[in-house]
Amino acid sequence: MTRLTRIEWPDFGAPEPPPALGLSELEGRLERLRRAFAARGYDALVVYGDREHAANLHWVTGFDPRFEEALLIATGDDALLLAGNECLPYTQVSPLVAAGQIRVGLCPSLSLPSQPRDGRRLADWLNEAVPAGSNVGAVGWKWFSADEVDDPATAVDIPAFVADPLRARAHKVENATDLMMHPGGGLRARVDADEIARLEFANHQAAAALRRMVFAFEEGISDFSAVAAAGVGGLPLGCHITFATGERADQGLSSPTGQILRRGQPASFNICHWGANICRAGWLAESVDDLPEAARSYLDEFVFAYVAAMSKWCSLMRPGVEGGAVWKEMQTALPFATFSVSLNPGHLIGVDEWVSSPIFEGSTLPLDSGMAMQMDVIPSHETYGSTRMEDGYVIADEALRADLAKRFPAVAGRCEARSRFMRETIGMEVPQTLLPLADTCGIVAPFLFDPTMVVAL
Repeated sequence: MTRLTRIEWPDFGAPEPPPALGLSELEGRLERLRRAFAARGYDALVVYGDREHAANLHWVTGFDPRFEEALLIATGDDALLLAGNECLPYTQVSPLVAAGQIRVGLCPSLSLPSQPRDGRRLADWLNEAVPAGSNVGAVGWKWFSADEVDDPATAVDIPAFVADPLRARAHKVENATDLMMHPGGGLRARVDADEIARLEFANHQAAAALRRMVFAFEEGISDFSAVAAAGVGGLPLGCHITFATGERADQGLSSPTGQILRRGQPASFNICHWGANICRAGWLAESVDDLPEAARSYLDEFVFAYVAAMSKWCSLMRPGVEGGAVWKEMQTALPFATFSVSLNPGHLIGVDEWVSSPIFEGSTLPLDSGMAMQMDVIPSHETYGSTRMEDGYVIADEALRADLAKRFPAVAGRCEARSRFMRETIGMEVPQTLLPLADTCGIVAPFLFDPTMVVAL
């Protein structure tokens, strides 16, 4: 029987800072990248990055452009990283750059408007690094299907000022973003034990901040005060902090604007770091009596069904389960007429909050060990508002779990403790193959002015 129960939110301990991306790890990634683009028939790969879309470049180099744009041009035996005026010194954060395995060049055109433009033109750099008449793959941050564009191969998603001189130099330039991001075989679509340790640290930081924020909620404070109570620790943000309530309650991506927390209003909010997005939604209330009359069936008609569906979602997170089967189960458990879940019920997460997803209608892509999955199933209702249990997980087969336990026993221990909490306290179906990364996993507190009252199955 689904019910409300009073508990203390669990605290399984704070992880130590995880290992930074090291030289040997990045050497392996660069070699994998070279093998992958050569197998596609490319002589060179150009990876574009900017402040918003840094994940692919960071995966290869350990460097992310800040303020500016940046380009990596990789061939079979050379790699050149181009940066603008302000990012150029920061390129040394890359172990590959520091070791001299990636050359660095100043390209002023990648700098901000009105900054000095003394130096080589982008076309000159590309003519040096890209073989004439070659086949080039271009990596931006999305690829396209035939129902979107006439020719998906040539629909490159990098700026024209980069694409135009590339096309003038090369025989052909094709969109190769899927090489890195496709849920089926993209280089970034699977993580190893090192990455799990980093993901767990990011999820802990975000979840701890969200917990501090929720337990500071009081009627009459502003959303600014609520977010300030989170005490965000300083990890790079994967997306803007959101807080939607009051007249902005329907604008789920709203940042704080000074709205006042009022009893009987819906609210949704998140803290997102690289590799982690912890999000919750509910009502600013202490009980069902604080809700508008029309919404007082919120628990029975909306929240309880949602938590049961998320239990089912967890039970399906096993290698070999087809993404389309997950989509179908979620459609059955959360009928669109009531829950209006319009996006994929779960997706891959990395430095970018949304990498891609194997879960969509008709998908035959199997879930796989090493997939870092975001439980991101977003219901909405005109009367009930929303509810949310959005946290990070990793699907891990026996071999990956054993490697994690050997190399990061404390990480593995905390994941197992979270699994036991979800199973034994909340009553969710959590298979051994699913590693919960945050202490908030399993927690839905529908009445946010009384957060120790949570849903249990």
